[in-house]
Formats: sequence, C-alpha cells, structure tokens
Amino acid sequence: MALSFCGNNRNKSGYNVDDGVLNNGCFLDALNLVPHVFLLFITFPILFIGWGSQSSKVQIHHNTWLHFPGHNLRWILTFSLLFVHVCEFAEGLVSNKMMDTNHLHLFVPAFMGFVAATTSVVYYHNIETSNFPKLLLVLFIYWVLAFITKSIKLWKFVVYNVGTPQMRFCITLLLVLLYGLLMAVEVNVIRIRKYVFFANPQKVKPPEDLQDLGVRFLQPFVNLLSKATYWWMNPLIIGAHKRPIELKKIGKLPIAMRALTNYLRLKDAYEDQRTAENPERAPSIWRSMYRAFGRPILLSSTFRYLADLLGFAGPLCIFGIVKNLTQEEVGANAAAAPDKIRERYFGVHFMLSTELLQNPSVLAVLLFLALVLQRTFLQASYYVTIQTGINLRGALLAMIYNKILRLSTSNMSMGEMTLGQINNLVAIETNQLMWFLFLCPNLWAMPVQIVMGVILLYYFMGWSALVGASVIVLLAPVQYLIATKLANMQKSTLEHSTDRLKKTSEILKGIKLLKLYAWENIFCGSVEETRGKELTSLKTFALYTTMSIFMNAAIPIAAVLVTFVMHVFNTKTGPSPEKAFATLALFNILVTPLFLLSTVVRFAVKALVSVQKLGEFLQSDEIGDDTWRNGEMSAPSEAARKHPAATKAINRKQPLRYQMDNYEQPSRRKMRPSETEDVAVKVSDGCFTWGSNLSTLTDINIRIPTGQLTMIVGQVGCGKSSLLLAMLGEMQSISGRVHWSKPPDGETFCQGTFSKNRYSVAYATQKSWLLNATVEDNITFGSPFNKQRYKAVIDACSLQLDIDLLPFGDQTEIGERGINLSGGQRQRICVARALYQNTNIVFLDDPFSALDIHLSDHLMQDGILKFLQDDKRTVVLVTHKLQYLIHADWIIAMKDGSVLREGTLKDIQTHDVELYDHWKTLMNRQDQELEKDMEQDSQTTLERKTLRRAFYSREAKNQVDDEDEEEEEEEDDEDNSSTITNRRSKVPWKVCLCYLSSGGFFMVFLMMSSKLLKHSVIVAIDYWLAIWTSNRTNQTMALGPNGTCQIHVAGGNATLPGVVRLEDSFYLTVFMVLCAAGITLCLITSLTVEFLGLSAATKLHHNLLNKIIHAPLRFFDITPLGQILNRFSADTNIIDQHIPPTLESLTRSTLLCLSAIGVISSITQTFIIALVPLAVAFYFIQKYFRVASKDLQDLDDSTQLPLLCHFSETAEGLTTIRAFRHEARFKQRMLELTDTNNTAYLFLSAANRWLEVRTDYLGAVIVLAAAGASIWGLDCGQPSGGEVGLALTYALTVTNYLNWVVRNLADLEVQMAAVKKVNSFLSTESENYDGSMDSSQVPETWPQEGEIKIQDLCVRYDPMLKPVLKHVNADIQPGQKVGICGRTGSGKSSLSLAFFNMVDIFEGKIIIDGIDICKLPLQTLRSRLSIILQDPILFSGSIRFNLDPERTCNDERLWEALEIAQLKNMVKALPGGLDAVVTEGGENFSVGQRQLFCLARAFVRKSSILIMDEATASIDMATENILQKVVMTAFADRTVVTIAHRVHTILTADLVIVMKRGNILEYDKPETLLEQEDGVFASFVKADM
Repeated sequence: MALSFCGNNRNKSGYNVDDGVLNNGCFLDALNLVPHVFLLFITFPILFIGWGSQSSKVQIHHNTWLHFPGHNLRWILTFSLLFVHVCEFAEGLVSNKMMDTNHLHLFVPAFMGFVAATTSVVYYHNIETSNFPKLLLVLFIYWVLAFITKSIKLWKFVVYNVGTPQMRFCITLLLVLLYGLLMAVEVNVIRIRKYVFFANPQKVKPPEDLQDLGVRFLQPFVNLLSKATYWWMNPLIIGAHKRPIELKKIGKLPIAMRALTNYLRLKDAYEDQRTAENPERAPSIWRSMYRAFGRPILLSSTFRYLADLLGFAGPLCIFGIVKNLTQEEVGANAAAAPDKIRERYFGVHFMLSTELLQNPSVLAVLLFLALVLQRTFLQASYYVTIQTGINLRGALLAMIYNKILRLSTSNMSMGEMTLGQINNLVAIETNQLMWFLFLCPNLWAMPVQIVMGVILLYYFMGWSALVGASVIVLLAPVQYLIATKLANMQKSTLEHSTDRLKKTSEILKGIKLLKLYAWENIFCGSVEETRGKELTSLKTFALYTTMSIFMNAAIPIAAVLVTFVMHVFNTKTGPSPEKAFATLALFNILVTPLFLLSTVVRFAVKALVSVQKLGEFLQSDEIGDDTWRNGEMSAPSEAARKHPAATKAINRKQPLRYQMDNYEQPSRRKMRPSETEDVAVKVSDGCFTWGSNLSTLTDINIRIPTGQLTMIVGQVGCGKSSLLLAMLGEMQSISGRVHWSKPPDGETFCQGTFSKNRYSVAYATQKSWLLNATVEDNITFGSPFNKQRYKAVIDACSLQLDIDLLPFGDQTEIGERGINLSGGQRQRICVARALYQNTNIVFLDDPFSALDIHLSDHLMQDGILKFLQDDKRTVVLVTHKLQYLIHADWIIAMKDGSVLREGTLKDIQTHDVELYDHWKTLMNRQDQELEKDMEQDSQTTLERKTLRRAFYSREAKNQVDDEDEEEEEEEDDEDNSSTITNRRSKVPWKVCLCYLSSGGFFMVFLMMSSKLLKHSVIVAIDYWLAIWTSNRTNQTMALGPNGTCQIHVAGGNATLPGVVRLEDSFYLTVFMVLCAAGITLCLITSLTVEFLGLSAATKLHHNLLNKIIHAPLRFFDITPLGQILNRFSADTNIIDQHIPPTLESLTRSTLLCLSAIGVISSITQTFIIALVPLAVAFYFIQKYFRVASKDLQDLDDSTQLPLLCHFSETAEGLTTIRAFRHEARFKQRMLELTDTNNTAYLFLSAANRWLEVRTDYLGAVIVLAAAGASIWGLDCGQPSGGEVGLALTYALTVTNYLNWVVRNLADLEVQMAAVKKVNSFLSTESENYDGSMDSSQVPETWPQEGEIKIQDLCVRYDPMLKPVLKHVNADIQPGQKVGICGRTGSGKSSLSLAFFNMVDIFEGKIIIDGIDICKLPLQTLRSRLSIILQDPILFSGSIRFNLDPERTCNDERLWEALEIAQLKNMVKALPGGLDAVVTEGGENFSVGQRQLFCLARAFVRKSSILIMDEATASIDMATENILQKVVMTAFADRTVVTIAHRVHTILTADLVIVMKRGNILEYDKPETLLEQEDGVFASFVKADM
C-alpha cells in the first residue's frame, strides 16, 4: 500500500482544490503542521547551542529557581496538551485503518504536535532556570500560530456540520481551548515581568532558601515533573552508593518547614481562640491544628480522591478490553456483519467517540496513562500528608518545650507532672498525632472508595456482587477487634520485657559476685522464667498477628467465591470473562480500604487520647510570667508582645505585682563605691508554698547583703533549699514579696539591650544536674570560653585529677549517653559551672554534701572564699558543715520553714547563746569525724579508682583486637573505596541463613513449602476461573451469533428454567474446592512464619544469655555494659517483634510478583521480551534505594535520641536553667535538634516516595506490556478472552507489590543487623566449667582444713596481655589470718581472683587441702569458698534471697548470720523480716549496712576459707570495727585472706604479704616486718598513722 500524505484514491485526488483551498481537508491538516515545524526549527538550535553567556546574574547553587508567573498552570496545560495529542494520534491511526489507502495527514500532524509540545516544555524549563525571559517570545508566537490554525480547522468543521458525536471534532475543540489558555499564560508573563514591549523589566530575587547553600531539600522549589517523580533526589540516592549519607549532606530545612515557623503558626491559631470575654476557656487543640495545617490536608485529600477514582480505571479497562476481544473472536467466527455506514467528510472517515473506546489497543494505552496518573496523585497525597505531619510534630514539640520551660516547679515536685509523663508526651503523643495526620486523608477517602467500588460491582455482577462485598464489610469489625487485641498484647509484652531487662542488667552489674559465688545458673534461671512469660505473651501476639494476616489474604478469596456461587445460582450460568475479571480486580481494590479502615480508626482513637493529654498539659500551672519576658523562642520581640490578653490569661495563680519585681534583677555590677547598695535580695513578710495550700515557708524576712558571703544553716528538711527557690521565684508566694536590687542608675529596662547576665543567678542545686555534653560545655554552660578563668575554676573545684582520668580529658561526653560519674564528681562540676558564670549573685545549695573533707576544705578556701569573694560576688551558701560558719559575713539560721536567727556570727554568739553552744557541740562532733576521715583513704580517691576501673577496660579494649570489632569498625568508618560499595549494597545472606537456622530447619521447610503451595493454589483459582469463563464464551460463540445465553443443546430440553448447567456445576465445584484449599493454606502459612520467628527469637535469646553469663570475667572488663544491655533490649526486641512481620511481608510480596509475572509469561510469551529491560531497571532501583534508605534510617534514629534527651534534661534541670536565665539558649537548641531530626525523617520519606513512584511506573509499564502482548497475541489466535483478563488482573497486582518487595528488603537488611550483633556475642569463649576432675571425686566437706599452698604462680588476664602475677610462692596454714597489701596495681586483687580460678593461671598452681584448683569443675570450686568484695552488691528481691539464693539454709542459720553481722535488730524491725524487700542495688540500705549483709552472706556459706577483697574500703569506721570483730570471733577457726586497703586493719594478722608489680616483696609476721625500719610494710604503716 503506497504511502502518500493525502492518500491516493483512484477516483478522486486528495490534492483537488476546486472547492477552495480551505475546503480541502488535507490542506487544513498540512496548515496545522506549520506552527509545529516553526517551533522545532527555532528552538532546536537554541537548545543545543545553549546560552552560557547570558546566564543568570544571581549566584544560586540550585538550578531550581522557578520564577515565571503561572508556572504550575503551564505545566498542567502542557501535560493535558500532550494527552490530547495522544488521543488525536490514536484517532488518526484508527481512522486511517478504515480507509482504502494510507492517509498520512490523519495522524502526522498529531505526532508533530506531540513532539512540539514536548519541546516547548523542555525549552521553557531551560529558559526559566537560566533566567533569560526574552527567549519566551518564541513560545508566544508558537501558541498564537497554533491557536489560529486550529481555529480555522474547527470553523470548517462547524461549516460542514461535523459535531460532538465525531471524535475528531471534540479533539480539535479541546486543542483550541488549550492553545488559547497557553497563549493567555504567556501574555500574563509579559504583563508581570515586562521583559518585552516595556521600558523597564521587573527585577526579581530568588527566595531566601535558594540563596542559602545549606538547604538541600528541594521538593518545594522544583518544577512539577520533578516534584511528581522526585527527580531531584537522584544525585543523593545514587551518590549514597559511593559514600554514606551524612547530616552535612542533607543540609537544613527550608524556612517554611522549620519548627519555629510552624510553632508560630500553631501558637497563633491556639492563642487566637482565647477571647477577651472568656479568657479562662481552654483553646481547642483540634481547631488550632486545623487552622494551622488544614489547607495542606485538604490538598492531600483532593489528590487522594483523584487517585482513588483513577484506580477504578483498572477494572473498567479490563472489562472493556476483554469484552471487545471476545466480541472480535465472536465476530471472526460468526458471519461477518454487514459494513457499518461509515461517516465521511472531506473525503476521509470520521470516527464516532464511542467507536474509539471499543478499540482494545486504545483502552490498553488509556489504562497505562490512568495508572501512571493514579500513582502520581497517590504519592503526591502521601508526600503532602507526611510533610504536614512532620511540620505538625515540630510545632507540637516546640509548644511542649515552651510549656516545660514555664511549668511551675510545684507541678514537678508535687508529682502532678512526672518526667515520665513529659517524656511520653514528647516521644509518644506527638508521634501518635503525626501518624494520625499521615492516615488522615484515608478517613474521608475510604468511604467514597468503598461506595464507588460497590456501585461498580453491582453494575458488573448484579446482586450477587453485593453479597460478596458484604462478606468484606462484615469481617471488618473482626479486623478492628484483632487490632485492639494486638495493641493490648503489645503492652503486656512490654511489661514482661522491661522486667526481664531489669533482671538482666542486675545480673550484669553484679556478674563478678555471681561468678565468685557460683550463682550464675540460679539468676540465669530467673531471667529465663521472665523470658518465658514474655514469650507466652509473644505467642498470643503472634496468634493475633497470624489471624490478621490470614484475614488479609483469605477475605478476597472468600468474597470472590461467594460472589460467583451466588451468580451461578441467580443466573444459572457462569460469569462472562470480562465481568469475572473486572470483579476480581475490583475486589483486589476494595480489600485495601476495608483493612486500613481498622488501623485508621485505631489511630483516630489514639489521637483523641493524645490530644486530651496534650490539652491537660498545656493548661497546667505555670510559673509567674516575669521570668518569661526575655526569650520568646527567638522570635522578634513584637511577636512576644502580640497577645497582651493571652499572657495575662496564662498567669492564673500568681499575683500581678510579681511581674514587676523580676524585671529589676541585679546586673553585673560596675563596682563604683557610690553605687554599691547593701542589699542584693530582700524578702519581706514572705509566705511561700509548693502548690498545696499548706505553706512551706512562713514569715520570711531576710536580706542578702551585696558582695558578701551569706550562709543558710539548719537541720535537714527545715526549708533551706526552698528559701533559695523562693528567692528565685520558683515557689508560689501566698503573701509578701521578693525584692531584687535595681540595676545601677542610668540604665532603663528595655528588652533588647540587656546582656544575658543581667538577670541571671549562678545556681548549683543540691541534686547535681548535668547536660549530655562535654565536661567543658557543662562548666562554661553557654558562656564564652576564657582559658584563665576556666583553669582557676577547675583548680578551685579540684577537678583536674578527675579530668585527667577521662579518656578525652574535658572533651569527654558525660551524662545520660556519656560516662557516668560518681556523685561527688558530678557535684563538683555543677559547682564549677556556678563559679565560672559571670554573674553577680551565686546560690550554692549544699555543695559539700557529696564531697569528702579534703575537697570540701579546698572548695571552701580556693573556690568560695578566694575566687568568688575576690570578685566581690554575692554568695548564698546552704550548708551543714558548721565549721565554715566562721567565714560567713552573714548567717541565716532556719528551723521548720521559718527564720530562727539572722545576723553575723558575733551577733548570734552574744544574743543566742543556746544556739551557739548547740552549734559548738555539733562542730566538735564534725571535727572528730574529720580526724577519722583523715585516717582513711578519702572517698574521692575511691571515686577516682572506680573511674579508672571504668577506663581500664577501655584501654584493654584497644589492646584486644577482636576480629568482630574490626569488622564492626570497618562498617562504621567506611571509606569511599570500591570494596565498601559492594559490601553496602549486598543483602546479608549469611546472617539471614543464621536467623532461619535458629528457627529450626523443619519450620523453614514448612514455611517455604506452605507459602509456595498457597500461591500455587491462588494462581490455580484464577486460572480455573479463566478456563471456566472462556469455555462459556466459546459455547456462546458456536451457537448464538447474537450473543444471547440461550444454549440449544442437541436434545432439545436441556434448557429447563432454574437448573444449573452440568458443566457449570462441575466448574463451580472445583472452584469451591480450590478456594477452600486456598483459605486453609492462608492460615497455615501465616502461622508458620510467626512461629518460625518465635522459635528463632527463643533460641537466640537463650543462647545469648547463656553465652554472656558464662563468659570469662575479662569479657565484662573489655565490653561496655551498655553494649551488652543493648543486645538484650533493642536487638532482642527487633528479633522478637520486627523481623517476623517483615519476613512475612517480604515473602508474600515477592511470591505474588513472581507468580503474576509467571502467569503473564505463560499466557503470552512475547511478554518475556519486555520483561528483560524492566528487570534490569528494577534491579538498579532497588540496589540504590536500599543503601540510601539504610543511611537515612540510621540518621533518623541517631538524631532522635539527642532530641528526647534534651527534653528530659530540660525537665530535670528546670530550676537551674531558669535561675541562669538560659531559656532562650535551650529553646534554640531544641529547635535545632527538632529540625535536624525532621530533616532526616523528611528525606527518608522522600526516598520512600522516590522508590514508590519508580516501582509504580514500572508496574504500569508491565500492565501495558501485558495488555499489548495479549492483544497482539490474539491476532495469532493465542490466548482466549478469559486468559487475557487473567493476565491483566495479575499485571495490576504487580503495581501494588513491587515497592513492598524493595521496602521490605531494605527493612530486613536493617533489622538483620540486630541478628548480626547478637551473633557476634555468641562467638565469645565461655569459661571452662568442667575441669579435669569429676565433681563426685571431690569430698563433700572439702576444703575442710583451709590450707593453701601457692606454688610458682603466674597469672594473666588474657593470653594477649602481660602477666600480672609472676612466680608467686606462699604457704598458708589452716586457720591463719593473712593480710596482703601493696600499692594500686601491685596484683593484690588478681591474687584473690586466682583463688577462684577467675583469671588465666598459665604456670604454677594453687593447692587447697591437697587438690589443685585448676583441675576442679568451676561450679564446685567457687561454691566451696567465700569472698566479700569491695563494692557491696545486693540484688532486688528479699533479704532471704540475697543471703541464700540457693535456698539451702534454714531460717535459724540466716538469723544467726544476721546477728553476727549485727543486723538482726534492724531486719526484725522491717516489715516481713527475712522476706523484707530489697530494692534494685540495695538502694534502701546504707553502704555500711550493705557491706554487713555481704558479711552475713559470706558467713551463711560455711566455708573454711574466706577472702576479703578491700572489704572495708567504702565503709565508715563503725562498720569497719564490726567487721574486724566478726572476723576475729566468728571466723576464728577459718582461714581468712584479707586484701588490705588501709594497713592498720592487718596489723593483727598472723602473716603479712607485701606485693609489688606482681611479685612478693616481703613475707612474714607483721611484728617482724615492722622491725625492719626501711621495709616497705613499715613505711606503709607510718604513712597510714
């Protein structure tokens, strides 16, 4: 067939212009080509040559500056134009088929129009980003020309009476409209920007965000196409493959998304609800949320509605395609229908609009476009809700934080508002609301979707479909029930796991004691018992999850089954293929909203609760407003003054005059004598309360003299600390006033001019409060760093030695996430902070309470008297150390909440002799304690020792190069080398295999086989449906050309009414059997996955616990406790609860996709050709996404922790922050942390959108390929109509599941890291518990005598390390009392551990009563010896449990032990006696009492050998004397080895061993050693005296 532009009809030439040029249709079409060709001719050179010279003058780093007016409208119009051109092209092609010869003019202009429209948008984009508007003139001319040529064509159509029934007329009309609108957009640009025809063009500046190089989140700034496909994310996601994404890389948020912006929006919406008439009314949070964030939610809902409506295109197109294909088959079989009357104008065929929609190929393309659009809208809707949710969360966090900073202290102290509640608000409630927002559009979109679906079902299948739909609807409440049950089970699981963690952490803290007493197994059992309970609730949880998954999978099958059974019984025939598969596709669509509905409803309920809690919190009492004036969230001061009514309304319980006083706080004074006032703070007639109506402080009249040292003294609980807080304005004043002296004259109060020190008071609380920051940051606390001053403060608080011990000096992180310091060290840092601040007034609340005497003296002399007084600062000191009263310039003595006396020491001495004498006796007592203190090694040295121990392990860690560690480090510090790249993109198959093998191979086999079976059965169900429906159409074809269902079978009477055909009943039976099998298999598979997960979790935890509890002591020295606990908390939680559902989802979506692709390929083999490029694309998309997703997930997790910590820190340190007046700084920090976390989260969700858009488009291409392959296959007579329906239905499911495959894969990869970490611990060596002797060979009574022989003993902690004991020899007789002494690190403690075989004895041996201890089983050896450790350790439980966890002794024995330890009376007084409760770590007893319990514990075990390892180091003299006495009496017949901390404790021993560097230096009776005056022992004793 020859090609020619106007066709070559023999009878009439297409080139004939006799009737006039414009009446020739072919000429009109040629005329329409002109504008397109013009545009391409002009723009191509410009596009290719570029315009480097005239690029933008403004320096911005993003080429995303979109600044031409009408930008989005232009993109939308251009996309519509492209769509119409596609329709025009299709119409032309189909019309051309109807003609005898080819008429190119029917479709060539449409094709050129498509090319031109595409060029126009590319051209426009390039001009816009390079900011050269004059070139837009080309486009303006193009739109005008196109508009004119199309209008001529339309006008001619009207003349020839071509109207709306004809497709080509409709298309031309639309094109005229679109060109007209685009012309208008172009005119608008000229009007606003004046780039041509005007003298002075408009100057524009890029938005602030784009000028800021730090903003990397470009979604709001890019063009529509990039917005829809997340194209701008490509560099980030592909770059992640080369080097990990870091915080720097994701930059900061655009201004509109920052927490501050959103906070101000929400706050305005909240405050605007407070009216002048009703200031008490609590504003509604819902309303404020709607006012602040309602618009984006409406936008998102609109997108959602569009997406849902487009979703129904799938079933409708399947219906159309299958119907038309089967009709074509019928048409081919039946006699050819007489030619339809063809409509011709201009000598060519004009199609009817309906005709085009009956063409299967056209429908396939329409289906493809609908899918692409639907997915684009859906992702846009998700993105908008997620962004709004994040904005809302930022605003809420800022709102909560602001409120925390204003909470009245009484709220915190009276327990109305606990820290836990505040943490919950931050961590849980805000997230609940954010999640509710994410799911919000579903609430109103789902009902519409369900209604639409049901209407379409009715249209396809009549009443029977409604019965099927009702199955889904009726089972939805069951889903909801299961969901609530799941939530409840999660709570109980959480309780058990918290309990288990508590026990585990106790074991780990006391592991040394457990090993020495051989109690590991008892405690291990108790953890296993709790784990058992946890697993029971996990089992129930798994069952409910199983039910949920089962219903998800089984309900669509059940619905389809019911529908078709009903249909057969209603109509007595099977369904037609087009109806059957359209129904199937519809059920697939309908199931989703019905299941999500239960989730959404649950979240809505949770959101209601969260809002109520938030409301209560925001309405709770606040402190007086005065302190609030200088720091309204770093907003400009106008914002703070915006609502005068609002500020007053908040301040409900405070008298108004309060607000005046606090403005007049002292400044950093210029010390000119003329200005010096004598009083810094004055309280007159003060009466203060902590919120309950009882006043805590009454009748307070005091003055604090300026520049002097005031001391406040009194008994415990008489209100000294409260007095400080009352002066700081933290307490509620019932009457009276606090007056702070005015700033020096000549300075008026003005918000901006004051330095931050103006109001601030340096305040050190009694309970030290530290930030999670470096030591230096904790001391400088936001003040500028001054080296000289810093050094002076460190010296005054004698912190230098402690700082030297820290691994990174004063740059070491301390606090929650850092190193835990002891009480004294923390307190000294707090005092240092108060000293360092450059403020006029310093409040110190009992700074000596946790310090020993040397440090207290040093701090008093150097810190308070020298450093502060030299500076002439006003100091108020609360203290119990009366010996310092002589230094005070002014003394306030308190008693029972009121002031007893006020004045100088001299005043009190003369006026109140009684009080003075009372103080004197107290002072004498303190002096005696002082002498005692001097004798013993000070508490500080001890603290430093524990610190050194904590770090000793770190140094050791550096020496031991565990392969595992190296591996982990490699992962952490990844370079940009290629090996890393490969490693980062690989799925950890080895770890997966390990996880599955933990579950047991039988379970794995069961899971895999049942999954495969289930999917095979589901495919079989659908395949059977295809055979059944196709068979029916074949019969219809053979016998009824008019397509009716009257089937005249030879035999005549087979069409009895009301009888189902035999064949249909056979098909139906098989169909029912298959469906039943499918439903059963759904249940089995969901059960196997969950229980596979459970058995893996059980086994992994059991092995982990056993490995760790039986690991050698060295393991605990080199592994930080937090790291071990993490394995038991976070990692175990992931293995328990997160991996099984991810695994289930992954296997399900993968198998669904594979089965779908298999089915399509088996129906049309040509599909396989299209599959190859698609598979390649899919591989790369998932490869890049997984790496980027993992990095972003890590960033999100790591930025969340500091934010939560900052909140809890602030709540704990409220009084300090407010005293220092650092609210504004803390708010700023909170906003930064929130923004950082939000940035990470936004990028993570944008990356998810990036993936989903791409996999969705891939899915759409799969649908197009499947449809195309089926339609072309039909020409070769391959698939039947039913099979085409099957292929398309399956292709549609692929689009839903492709992205889940990738996302689950990414999640699983992240979660498998937990298994990997647990595994790394499973490879630790256990101690060798067996020994070479059998425990039965050891006599029951061993060791009876208690004789110890040490022969040539060499000991080391690890084969990699140097020996700590070298060739030690000693001989200890039965019943001897031996003392071992030596400096720190001389090997004393190592020797004590060697008796228990806790260290590596690599040479020599220890023989006890004739048996070499290395040959004994560890359990036997350790259970026969006793030891008292330096740190007294008690476990939570009862006293009985602490003394005898093995439950082997009777009560008399226990009471006897308590009596010996002189605890009997105290225990008897406790409720429950021996069963009295011991809290965690024995916190409810003093250190001395705890040590005595340890003594009793050692006595209960009647061992003939007792080892005391520096047991008296941490106790006072009295307790120590008791201990010494007991050792002499109760243990008189036993061998006692004492490792001495203070030498005088071993002067009475029978034998003294002096050690140095692992060798024995002196070895004799103490008397003999004392005679050698130059001996080491003698020098020790001298030093100790």
